[in-house]
Amino acid sequence: MKFLDEAKIFLKSGDGGAGCVGFRREKFIEFGGPDGGNGGKGGDIIFEAVSNLNTLIDFRYHQHFKAEKGHQGMGGSRSGAAGETLVIRVPLGTQILAEDKETVLADFTEEGQRLVFLKGGDGGFGNEHFKSSTNRAPRHASPGWPGEELWVWLRLKLIADVGLVGLPNAGKSTFLSVVSRAKPKIADYPFTTLIPNLGVVYIHDKEFVVADVPGLIEGAHEGVGLGTRFLGHVERCKAILHLIDGTQENVVGAYKTIRHELDLYGQGLKEKTEIIVLNKADALTDEAIAEKIKALKRATKQKIFVISAISRQGVPQVLETLLKIIEDDVQI
Repeated sequence: MKFLDEAKIFLKSGDGGAGCVGFRREKFIEFGGPDGGNGGKGGDIIFEAVSNLNTLIDFRYHQHFKAEKGHQGMGGSRSGAAGETLVIRVPLGTQILAEDKETVLADFTEEGQRLVFLKGGDGGFGNEHFKSSTNRAPRHASPGWPGEELWVWLRLKLIADVGLVGLPNAGKSTFLSVVSRAKPKIADYPFTTLIPNLGVVYIHDKEFVVADVPGLIEGAHEGVGLGTRFLGHVERCKAILHLIDGTQENVVGAYKTIRHELDLYGQGLKEKTEIIVLNKADALTDEAIAEKIKALKRATKQKIFVISAISRQGVPQVLETLLKIIEDDVQI
């Protein structure tokens, strides 16, 4: 299944049905009077968040959504049937934005969350409604009220407990494949990951979700590389796992590049708990590891974890720390 996290769609709720002009025509009833019924209400458009979807790909091929119109009123004082409600199911974490792509109209963060987004138009009145003491035989009815229509943007921000960030080729995909059953693409060239990947980590009979965000580069907050399109998927995470390739010369520069982009992007990323992990320890000597840890501690004033995703060295300690952060909301 292809991943799509943004789509533009057109919505229109149902128009109300027209009222009816009718008169009773029954034997032995000389003055039957009006009996035109009211029109039915147009169908609403409802959004519902479901957990078994993780992409907006369906909205690439189906972009126009129109609820059913209300049915026309009928004689015999019969009201028209209401139009059928249209329920649009979206992945958990979807936001509905106005056409300017900035105004948030709705945000679905809980499974089963429903919202009546557009209401259908009311049905028109039949001529029976207009009968009065001075107008015993009205010969007019009102049309139904039109429904609402709107162009909106759907934007998916994955809901995960941990966001996995780092420069291209930091080993994020390898880490995700080791700690979960996810099967991301792994290769020895930059930008192997072109879409976010989710993996469920099981530890101590508990679980949490990790999102592997495609490699960031300098200027990502302005859209350079894969840019802000995927930084949004880190917004809902409780913690950030910052993976650094230990085999590169300037590990502090690598850390500062990503940290700078997260800070400039905003949206609360600066305040999130961050776990700094030096990866690929299997390719380093003990002296090199000690030197790089010392440099990172001096620059970050934080604890530095050392792992090898391939050999799983140090991985359990990182997972236990993440679980503690997620469950207890503690700062490391």
